[in-house]
Amino acid sequence: MPTRLVAFDLDDTLAPSKTAIDPRMGDLLVALAERVEVAIISGGQLGQFRAQVVDRLPQASASVLARFHLLPTCGTQYYRLSDGDVTTVYARTLSDDQKTRALAAVEGEARRLGLWESETWGEILEDRGSQITFSALGQTAPVHAKTAWDPTGHKKNTLRAAVADLLPDLEVRSGGSTSVDITERGIDKAYGMARLAEQTGIDLDDMLFVGDRLDPDGNDYPVLAMGVRCQAVEGWEETAEYLERLIPTL
Repeated sequence: MPTRLVAFDLDDTLAPSKTAIDPRMGDLLVALAERVEVAIISGGQLGQFRAQVVDRLPQASASVLARFHLLPTCGTQYYRLSDGDVTTVYARTLSDDQKTRALAAVEGEARRLGLWESETWGEILEDRGSQITFSALGQTAPVHAKTAWDPTGHKKNTLRAAVADLLPDLEVRSGGSTSVDITERGIDKAYGMARLAEQTGIDLDDMLFVGDRLDPDGNDYPVLAMGVRCQAVEGWEETAEYLERLIPTL
């Protein structure tokens, strides 16, 4: 099948969690955008996209940068690169009532389950507008600490299930390595990919998704389940090696 758009997860696919992309990855993303549309979809907020990717891209023409599509919070927000800046296509938000209930539920259950840590790197709870995110060790915890906190994913999945029971009208998902995300019902990366298809006019059959969490418990799995072609990777280095093989074929 022809590939007209390649979409990526961000953390642990393009870069280690919450860190900037390597110059090698920046060069590869621009080289890819010279051939096809490039999308990044993640549970993270726009600020992460800027710091981790946009601000680290090498110099490129306006026409190449215009091929980048940024979908924070699983596609409830959508941005493009235009005139050297990030421009908004759309942005949905949770209601004040939804935010209040989500924050109370995730903090209460984390404390009840003994998962509310006293020593953290930054805030544990974050209001991302269209998403409430719980990060067990804080928003800026180092990768080694996050990896050690929940290597099997059991803590995170236990918390997710407990919070979901309290918020039947909202979507509660396992996010990154130590995070749980709460959005409107039906919001996951499949939602974001569907909105991407609507906005670009590119059929899902002509898209390719690259992610590190395509297992049934992973936050990339909904993309696989909706039938989009997917490439599983483990870490940004594997993504880079895959792109080095893929780009010459496009």
